[in-house]
Amino acid sequence: MAQLPVELILVRQLAYGLAVPTFVVDAAGDLVFVNEAAEALLGLDFEDVGQVSFADWTTAFASRTKGRQRADPATHPLAIAIRQRTPVHGPLRIVGRDGVLRSLVVTALPLEGSSGQLLGGLAMFWEPPSR
Repeated sequence: MAQLPVELILVRQLAYGLAVPTFVVDAAGDLVFVNEAAEALLGLDFEDVGQVSFADWTTAFASRTKGRQRADPATHPLAIAIRQRTPVHGPLRIVGRDGVLRSLVVTALPLEGSSGQLLGGLAMFWEPPSR
């Protein structure tokens, strides 16, 4: 994989220290970092998997519709945030590597450099408390 822009390296460092599960992707949508909280929720070890292409991570953690059908990867909040360069917040249903369907809340943000170029995106997600 190519060297990451310094801004994306700094975002990775920030995500490392967050307690909320966090995903960081590059401008192509390829996964470049998952923090420890996300590893626990998704059942993966980033050191083992390393950087993962958009096609591979959206297949591995396939979004689901309310009817449990696979959702189009382009409808993933992080994909929308990058494509439209706007924050996205809302529900997300995924199946983790453990096969468990999880209903999450996600906030996805595009990441832009100082000259306005798209660097990637960041998604923070969590399981809301059951009522």
